[in-house]
Amino acid sequence: MTNLNPKIKAALSQDELKTLVGQAALQYVLPGQIIGVGTGSTVNKFIDALAAIKGGIKGAVSSSSASTERLLALGIPVFDSNNVVELSVYIDGADEIDHQGNMIKGGGAALTREKIVAALSNQFVCIADESKLVPTLGRFPVPVEVIPTAAQQLIRRFATLGGQAQVRLKDGQPLLTENGQIILDVSGLQIADPLVFETQVSQWPGVVTVGVFAFQKAQVCLLGTASGVRTMIF
Repeated sequence: MTNLNPKIKAALSQDELKTLVGQAALQYVLPGQIIGVGTGSTVNKFIDALAAIKGGIKGAVSSSSASTERLLALGIPVFDSNNVVELSVYIDGADEIDHQGNMIKGGGAALTREKIVAALSNQFVCIADESKLVPTLGRFPVPVEVIPTAAQQLIRRFATLGGQAQVRLKDGQPLLTENGQIILDVSGLQIADPLVFETQVSQWPGVVTVGVFAFQKAQVCLLGTASGVRTMIF
């Protein structure tokens, strides 16, 4: 199911499309609830929009320290996920999303905590610009959070699937996640069955989290397009 609303007279920049879907996501925020908030530039637009209705919600559970800082700076309470039983909705972006709601996430290295918050939530609403919609996942390298001592054997295992994995670097050194682990970015994959892929890779020793979201896929995607916000329901 898709829905297009309202028409945009002039071409919008990617940043403007992110603002558009961030504002559109407010319709999924229920009064008096604690909501899940993801990570990334598109989510930052949602957080900024959320400030306008912050008095109507209890607060948020955040998937990263960066989002937590932004929420707190706007006066929105942030709860520890261990102290919350469930969330009405989780709103987050994606590096890729297919036409069934499966996603690749983890470009910002917060994939593990994003899956934790998604698992607490009754509904996952993905917000993205139209460049993120793909027929098959894999054009964007798949992030995989791994234990450092397993990195080389996992690089070899991805090679058996046709993938080229490399350690993500920052300032010439392996980037460390907020969980103290490293990220492998795996390119060259075509993920025809995201659920099977996620299941398989998640079982490999040393893998903390694979950045394919098929078990916690989106139920709704708000896609910023040249014609306005396209709503996709899965």
